[in-house]
Amino acid sequence: MSSLTEIRFQPVDLDTIATAEGRVAIILPPEGKMDPAARRANRLTKGAVARLVESERFEKAKPGQVISLAWPAGMAAEALDVLVLPRRADATQARKAGAALAKTVGTAPLTLMAGSQVRAEEVAMGLTLRAYSFDAHKSAEADPAGAVTIAHTKHEEVETAYAPLRAVAEGVHMTRDLVNEPANVLTTSEFADRLKEMEAIGLEVEILDEDKLAELGMRTLLSVGQGSDSPSKVVVMQWKGGDKDAAPLALVGKGVVFDTGGISLKPAGGMEDMTMDMGGAGVVAGTMRALALRKAKANVVGLVGLVENMPSGNATRPGDVVKSMKGDTVEIINTDAEGRLVLCDVMWYAQDRFKPAGMIDLATLTGAIIIGLGHENAGVFSNDDALCNAFLKAAGNENEGAWRMPLGQAYDDQLKSRIADMKNVGGRPAGSITAAQFLQRFVKDDTPWIHLDIAGVASVKADTDYAPKGATGWGVMALSRLVQDHFE
Repeated sequence: MSSLTEIRFQPVDLDTIATAEGRVAIILPPEGKMDPAARRANRLTKGAVARLVESERFEKAKPGQVISLAWPAGMAAEALDVLVLPRRADATQARKAGAALAKTVGTAPLTLMAGSQVRAEEVAMGLTLRAYSFDAHKSAEADPAGAVTIAHTKHEEVETAYAPLRAVAEGVHMTRDLVNEPANVLTTSEFADRLKEMEAIGLEVEILDEDKLAELGMRTLLSVGQGSDSPSKVVVMQWKGGDKDAAPLALVGKGVVFDTGGISLKPAGGMEDMTMDMGGAGVVAGTMRALALRKAKANVVGLVGLVENMPSGNATRPGDVVKSMKGDTVEIINTDAEGRLVLCDVMWYAQDRFKPAGMIDLATLTGAIIIGLGHENAGVFSNDDALCNAFLKAAGNENEGAWRMPLGQAYDDQLKSRIADMKNVGGRPAGSITAAQFLQRFVKDDTPWIHLDIAGVASVKADTDYAPKGATGWGVMALSRLVQDHFE
């Protein structure tokens, strides 16, 4: 797993501004009022900070922006970074500021003179989130990240507040690593093995093999993977941090480690991106890691269906009819609409076995959600306003885009089949909604449920606020926050 930037917290010592090597960062509010660290830096640089404050560049700077002064006079550092941030910044502003610092720093050591800055722990969180690169398969060794020191008047309090945030950041990094891995490395077996390793941090982990899945009746899930040499698996991760008898929250993830489309073969262009079709399972894994590391006082179970969708002489054909674990029959119209076939069996199993207080499934499910929402928001579908609103609030607080989409009988009617209980697709109109309607058929009446279509946000082609291009880790922060706010 990629390593997190190590951050050391220490008391403020203004003398280090002159002697620290690498980069030194100070914080200035938009109005330009200097704290003691800024005043010391200004004296050392013979008024350079004051000249910056009076400049048009500073006047136009937005909160979270970094302005760098190279090779400042009177200092040993190679750069003085001026971080524009209100004294009482909110969590999002502080996090974005930390991420901006991370993009500036590179491999040089950084000393951030945070003074009495409010939410300095969120600045550290933003820095940790953005300081990420996936170099596992590059032959040249990556330069090690520079050490980070944050000096604060209440450094012990900030360090304590940062600890659970760091746990969540580690979960985000795990998700990114999984989503970024190529499919020849992250096979279904390798994926399961990596999840099994989390027993070391306190999770209970079970791996259900194909024989067990067949015994349970998970035929729709098995139908997806039957054309591949990689065995299909379901991995169950339990975190028991809450009251012994409290029903858990269930998180269910689609883990298609590579999706060719099966017999309904995808076009060649862009198929290499289908290594990320296990993004939902990646988010579930990262969230479970975060909850275990921060010792969440809640019961949460994470279940992931791991399959590979390949064409072969044994692959499921369009027109086949398969019976689900629930007992409903599904006419497979398109073998590239496979994620819902994986999820429906795992969702039914989760409800049967764990009787959850709520259930959230995550999947890179449809291209249609990208047409509707782009890469800014995940699609949110739910049968329960209270749970849905709680999640949307958590996602908003964590600056992870999410937008509620409709459900309804007219959409459900598009799934009618002539020869089976339902089809696995409802046609091109409202494709992401009919996919959600398919999944809702496997939600029991008394189970509060959310479906998250993360096809547009799991992996992106451009940098985001908190991540370089590629896997984002979207959802780990929002789900951890939901658990914190409503299940602990």
